[in-house]
Amino acid sequence: MSTDTMRAVRLHEHGGPEVLRYEQVPVPEPGLGEVLVRVRAVGVNPPDWYLRGGLTTMPGETSTVSLPVIPGTDVSGVVEAVAADVEGFSVGDEVFGLLRFPSFQGRAYAEYVAAPASDLALKPAGIDHVHAAGAPMAGLTAWQFLIDVGHDHPSPFQKAGHRPTALDADTTVLVNGAAGGVGHFALQLGKWRGARVIAVASGAHEAFLSRLGADRFIDYTRSRAEELAHDIDLVLDTVGGPESRRFLRTLKRGGAQFAVLPGEFDEEETAKLGVTVSSAQVRSSGAQLAQLGRLLDAGTVRVAIDSTFDLADARAAHERAAQGHIQGKIVLTVASSS
Repeated sequence: MSTDTMRAVRLHEHGGPEVLRYEQVPVPEPGLGEVLVRVRAVGVNPPDWYLRGGLTTMPGETSTVSLPVIPGTDVSGVVEAVAADVEGFSVGDEVFGLLRFPSFQGRAYAEYVAAPASDLALKPAGIDHVHAAGAPMAGLTAWQFLIDVGHDHPSPFQKAGHRPTALDADTTVLVNGAAGGVGHFALQLGKWRGARVIAVASGAHEAFLSRLGADRFIDYTRSRAEELAHDIDLVLDTVGGPESRRFLRTLKRGGAQFAVLPGEFDEEETAKLGVTVSSAQVRSSGAQLAQLGRLLDAGTVRVAIDSTFDLADARAAHERAAQGHIQGKIVLTVASSS
């Protein structure tokens, strides 16, 4: 590197998108177990605007955030330097990862980031940095809910550990919010495992979700999914909220609803219906990301990009996110520097 400073987006106070400042800051030094990544693209995720708005601790975690702070967790870039104790990565490797989640210490909205090597995987050669940066948090959330939790950390949302449902040709899965980041990955992972997938989203996303393999589409602006879908094995609800319990009645006895975002459920109702509700908190995992990366490289799973913005325009990216009806992922791009 020819300089000790870089451009980054930082928060000096909490608030709306206007508090995101693009400014000059020191380049971080990689510590033990870390590599320095020259960032090419950054995925934008809900925790980014949660942090901006004042949430500094994810459920079940201890806050270590102090202002000013660089937000962001999803990154794709090129290894610039490697700590002496790190194996498996070399200078020049293209990598992607979900950094330090569920803490708010990812610090990805920057030209360089010091990243735990264990959070990284080699970027699939078949996709560019923009698409790779859109994959980590949303893809790992879908993976850990549907395929393999991959860790034994207790869930902040329930006493019992989360266990995915086996997916195969005899399984019907309903994905609510199927056009969003987690939803469009969940749809594709369900199809990869052979399940029949019903996608619920607004009508504008029907063609998009059909191209991703949805077997059936329900436009929630025209119909209520719980009135049209029955005998479902698994509901993956990426929306949450007080109405999420309505999907319980779409399930067959023995079925399950996985709540990506918190909902309101009644234990007596779930017991009477003979169904279960389960949730989890996504965690960083380079090993799982490598597995997902193989599917991305083969084209089995694709990353949909809603829109891209320059790193300097992070405010506009957050304003786009606030509009809702996102199709896939919003990504920040970082210009290549010598």
